[in-house]
Amino acid sequence: MLATRRRRLLSGALASAGLAAACRSAGAVVVLDSTWRAEGGRPGRESAGFGAHIALANQPQFAGLISFSWDGKVWGSASGTWIGNSGGQGLVLTSAHVYERNDVATTYVYRTISGDVRRGVRLDLHPLYNWNNEETTGYDFAIVRLDGPVTDAGPPPALYAGTNELGARIVMIGFGNRGIGSVGERPEYHVGSDKAAAENTVDEVVPLVQPVPRGSDAGNWFGAKLRREGEGASRLDGLLGSGDSGGSTWIQTGGVWAIAGVNSNGGEEYESHAYFSRVSGVRDWITRLAPSARFVA
Repeated sequence: MLATRRRRLLSGALASAGLAAACRSAGAVVVLDSTWRAEGGRPGRESAGFGAHIALANQPQFAGLISFSWDGKVWGSASGTWIGNSGGQGLVLTSAHVYERNDVATTYVYRTISGDVRRGVRLDLHPLYNWNNEETTGYDFAIVRLDGPVTDAGPPPALYAGTNELGARIVMIGFGNRGIGSVGERPEYHVGSDKAAAENTVDEVVPLVQPVPRGSDAGNWFGAKLRREGEGASRLDGLLGSGDSGGSTWIQTGGVWAIAGVNSNGGEEYESHAYFSRVSGVRDWITRLAPSARFVA
């Protein structure tokens, strides 16, 4: 029932020119005003209120997050997650919409957790994605093959093959822009190049629709709304920021952290949603490109 809702693409590459120039190196997420204030944010110190969200992002299970850059100097244009190596090359799961239709793997360079910078050698976009986020958010996937292995992120992460996202707590993570729920993203919050993360509770799930319809929502996504403090929001709740596109959305299952989705699009203020492409619905496609990918239910 979401086809008429406006969903903002969350790629730094697709942001307005002025915003992108101001914040390509920013850290991610739009957070609760109350948490921002408790962490030291205030007028004149807008960028100081994200410490808890930076700490969440730097937990070891999220070490595979990859930052994208157009020029190798300014980072946070988009995000991705390393999901394993194949043939001595790292594989990065990200969103298709951070690329234009005719882009190639070398559109960006890719930085790992230790600062190792890699180039892309192959780009595979999901064939059913059509750059219309009212129709194919659920197919907003790409896999980039790097020019060498990723060796600094620990073991490859698990991917979620289950279907129990509704009501689950998730962690969304990326290198995108920052803001607070009352005003959304603003340039004064955009200082630093750390990744950041936010939690939320999934309140919408739309299963995959097959055969894929023309001109309507193909499903295979889930969403979470940024509730206000008085509506039961938890301290670390938040939404995605521009540049978080392609980053990962995580769920705990059986005591294991697993990637349940890829950050796709959404709003940026209280009562808005963030939307995530659902990994379980494209398992076969991922497995063809990343045979060693480990799925868990």
